[in-house]
Amino acid sequence: MKYIFETQLEVRDYECDIEGIVNNANYLHYIEHTRHLFLKSLGVSFAEMHAKGVDAVVARMSMQFKVPLRCDDIMRSCLSLKKEGVRYVFNQDLYREADGKLAFRAKVELVCLVNGQLAMTSPYDEVFKDVLQE
Repeated sequence: MKYIFETQLEVRDYECDIEGIVNNANYLHYIEHTRHLFLKSLGVSFAEMHAKGVDAVVARMSMQFKVPLRCDDIMRSCLSLKKEGVRYVFNQDLYREADGKLAFRAKVELVCLVNGQLAMTSPYDEVFKDVLQE
């Protein structure tokens, strides 16, 4: 897969459960944080878009847990992006840096609401025009 954005994240001890592995809900935090960093890399603030009445919201998500992440693991968080109809489809992968193994994979579908209404086009179309993949 060709990624358009990558960042590194670190597992913190409080994100792990009694088994010593990352609690599954925290993977959602990792990939959401990655999407926000991606927007910042494009010069866009999620909060500023919201203030303008433009909200990108998750409509659907599928997840695959591959190998566990543990306390102090460093991960490489990667994403690609395409648009299908009104949906922005992010394919996001987390790799355990120590051995390069795929730890987690998600397909996240977002739609945009402009002033609370589903929008066929949105200001995000302009933001993403140079990075959307076919």
